[in-house]
Amino acid sequence: MAYKFELFTDKAGETRFRFKASNGEIMFSSEGYKQKKSAQDAIASIQKNSPGAAIDDQTAK
Repeated sequence: MAYKFELFTDKAGETRFRFKASNGEIMFSSEGYKQKKSAQDAIASIQKNSPGAAIDDQTAK
């Protein structure tokens, strides 16, 4: 199984997505979106913009 985004409807009726690793572990989840298209647009934005994302390490030194 490859990495994947899963779209689903939450208990409030909003569309959310989660990103799963190849082992099935959920790596992160989204906020709720009233429109499915908004969730799909967020996924597209992550896919387009994340390859060069910087790491901002804000942990205590």
